[in-house]
Amino acid sequence: MGQFIELKSADGFAVPAYVAQPDGKPRAAVVVLQEIFGVNSHIRAVADRFAAEGYLAVAPATFARVKPGVDLGYTEADMTAGFELKTAVAALPGAGVLPDIQAAIDHAAQASGGKVGIVGFCWGGLLTWHAACMLKGLSAAIAYYGGGITAEDEIARQPQCPVMAHFGDQDHWIPMEGIAAFTKAHPEVEVHVYAANHGFNCDQRGSYNEAAAKLARERSLAFFASRLA
Repeated sequence: MGQFIELKSADGFAVPAYVAQPDGKPRAAVVVLQEIFGVNSHIRAVADRFAAEGYLAVAPATFARVKPGVDLGYTEADMTAGFELKTAVAALPGAGVLPDIQAAIDHAAQASGGKVGIVGFCWGGLLTWHAACMLKGLSAAIAYYGGGITAEDEIARQPQCPVMAHFGDQDHWIPMEGIAAFTKAHPEVEVHVYAANHGFNCDQRGSYNEAAAKLARERSLAFFASRLA
């Protein structure tokens, strides 16, 4: 359903992005932010599913500044490689990959002619939170098990658009006390906690939880439908 294109970031950097087109005129657009595994088959499938719901979906390669063409699986070796790439991105100067995400938002708005939402998973969930707080042109944001999102400095940020956040109560990367602190600090954020582990939305991982993934998807689609109309 989709294909890779190149977007131009504010500094001229060429950002590869997977774009999935809906049948007919898009109802709106959704930017999809990857985990630490690149724009792999799971992220492309997420984009394709949003396109099937009528959205133009854009998934920028947020590792491109440190390594192009990243497409990892979910083995221990893949996990190690992904963490190393995430660390390298975190060490980038200035705004890091946020201008690349802004380029994806801008393209999504122009290409769809409608409002833009953003959704991200794991590291992409954290980047989604950053986008909701610091970037322009977003009408809604959804973070799935955003790693680091419950840290004190992240909780201190203020979102500029409506936000939904999905967490798992068995996620050892995001303890429940952190989720409680985030929820208390941000009553405006629609927080949902599932009886599930980290990565519960990904059907390629051992932590996949079909019931949690289905309910989170239903909530996410309703959230986007109401705010991107």
